[in-house]
Amino acid sequence: MEGIDIDTSVTGQIGKYDVIRRLGEGATSEVFLCRDEFFQRNVALKRVRSAALMDAVDGPVYARFFAAEAALVGRLQHPNVVQIYDAVADPTAPYLVMEYVPGTTLKAFCRPDQLLPLELIVEIGFKLAMALSYVYREGLIHRDVKPANILAITNEQGLVTDVKITDFGSVLNMAADATQVHQVGSLAYMSPEQLDGQVLDCRADIYSLGAVLYHLIAGRPPFEASSQAVLMNLIYNQDPSPLSGLRSGVNQAVDEVILKALAKDPKDRYANWDAFAQALSGLIADHKVPRGQLQGVLDSERFNLLRSLDFFTSFGDVELWEVVHRARWQRFSFGHALYRRGEEGRTFHIIAQGSVEVFRTGKRVALLGAGTSVGEMAYLAPNPELRRHSTDVIVSEPATTISFTPESLGQVSPNCRHLFDEAFIRVLVRRLHAAHEALAHPRRIM
Repeated sequence: MEGIDIDTSVTGQIGKYDVIRRLGEGATSEVFLCRDEFFQRNVALKRVRSAALMDAVDGPVYARFFAAEAALVGRLQHPNVVQIYDAVADPTAPYLVMEYVPGTTLKAFCRPDQLLPLELIVEIGFKLAMALSYVYREGLIHRDVKPANILAITNEQGLVTDVKITDFGSVLNMAADATQVHQVGSLAYMSPEQLDGQVLDCRADIYSLGAVLYHLIAGRPPFEASSQAVLMNLIYNQDPSPLSGLRSGVNQAVDEVILKALAKDPKDRYANWDAFAQALSGLIADHKVPRGQLQGVLDSERFNLLRSLDFFTSFGDVELWEVVHRARWQRFSFGHALYRRGEEGRTFHIIAQGSVEVFRTGKRVALLGAGTSVGEMAYLAPNPELRRHSTDVIVSEPATTISFTPESLGQVSPNCRHLFDEAFIRVLVRRLHAAHEALAHPRRIM
């Protein structure tokens, strides 16, 4: 959309949606910021130009692109994927209604003078790898992963805090019976097998994400050329230049992770998304990238910590991201009292690291470590009296906890709450079993 004078003063209505302004336009479509009064939310509405559909050569292709996205209405529910709310197959100008994400795209941070901190690029890469893993498990290959198709959410300081993948017009639905368009995508980020029109799997998108991360780190894509033919030859036959020679602070470990994703042969890349994601998060965990501006605990670290805890065994990736974003993460020193006997509970904690001791009338009755919960009656109890603590819970080893109140847990999705309920039942069953064993075999327990 660069170089086009966009009239943002458009008003009126498209279907049932009130137009606020035009966000952008291209050769085949235009995007509007609209208001959905029924759901009381702003949405992004992408309308296909009628002239594009009427094109004798490319019209059927554009129609199939629209149909590919329309088939995904309500299907993709992930915090790092733009939701598609509705599709209207208007005979002259069909349109899609999508989640509106204010901000810019990662294309803005590909310029050499606008590069993001290295640790933030790695964090972004981890989130995108996990999102595309979810997309792949849904039977989809995006096929057009590029900076312009990744929306960047920024804070007041202009720092990117989150990302969302958008534009599924080129998606390959592996379960679809209909004939699909092949050899689509953006050349600079396409894998050799995608250029050839071969049968694809997740490794084609892994290559594309590797190319995006390369561009974000170096300020240029892996390959550049003055013509498509020359560029294709480079993609087929030349290895990308090492990133360590293009940007200071990039060590060999970063080079190895990104260049493995860009291997010519799919067999030489990461076998799956999880392997790529863990390689990226490992760069942070192993201190292979400087922390710079991101001194606190990163989302990727919290996500991987949750994955390792017994309490969250049955949670899927989408629900784990909900916990990452919705929970209150707290650190407590030795001797801190999480609860005192007689207090009414308003918060429950899942212990992520460290341990706590439980005392009843001064006698220690339990030692609880990572992966278990305390104070869950604040959520489960039907009345205030049952929420009153009967024990003292004291930190015995410096602890990190993940805490919720009944109100904050009410903000997560129904499926996430259901998984919490199941986890609490498992905890309570184990405690009842331990209590039974203590009564039946007191000497064994002691």
